[in-house]
Amino acid sequence: MTEAILADPQADEKARQRALERALVERAQNNDTLAYEQLYAMHIGRVFALCVRLCSDRDMAEDLAQESFVLAWRKLASFRGDSAFGSWLYRITTNTVLSYLRKQKPFRNMLDVDDIEEQGQTEDIGLRISLDDAIAGLPDGARAVFVLYSLEGYTHDEIGELLGIAQGSSKAQLHRARQLLQAKLKTDNPS
Repeated sequence: MTEAILADPQADEKARQRALERALVERAQNNDTLAYEQLYAMHIGRVFALCVRLCSDRDMAEDLAQESFVLAWRKLASFRGDSAFGSWLYRITTNTVLSYLRKQKPFRNMLDVDDIEEQGQTEDIGLRISLDDAIAGLPDGARAVFVLYSLEGYTHDEIGELLGIAQGSSKAQLHRARQLLQAKLKTDNPS
């Protein structure tokens, strides 16, 4: 069926991409490293972007993206295809980054909304920052929840499970992240 979709000129682009991805996964599961390299090329951009958003350190994000792909290669035999390969890979990536963050500092303590310090005001009002820069400036806990919920589409239940926090804490962190982002963007980009 995969070959039929790939050969059909009438198949839409998304169907072709899904079929190509499935075929590459099957080949990679049979130790075809070239197929896995193609999967890598298809997904490295989004995996790297997720790592940058979660850890806000480009150098570390490169390492974590590579670590995620190595871990996915090791676990590839367990991939059953119940979801898209990309979804499975992004969950591995999220867990890899969150595990790193937990090891770096007492991550769970940072998830208490009352402990989050306000970000200082920028002296240079003319300074324009991008949303990614504003996200990177969030405290670790708020940034993790914001990225997982707003950018990656996880539910509060899933975030709670990933971070080891209550659903209510996830909601509070998201609210706090939005407030901090709004204040930062308003300060840096006055109307």
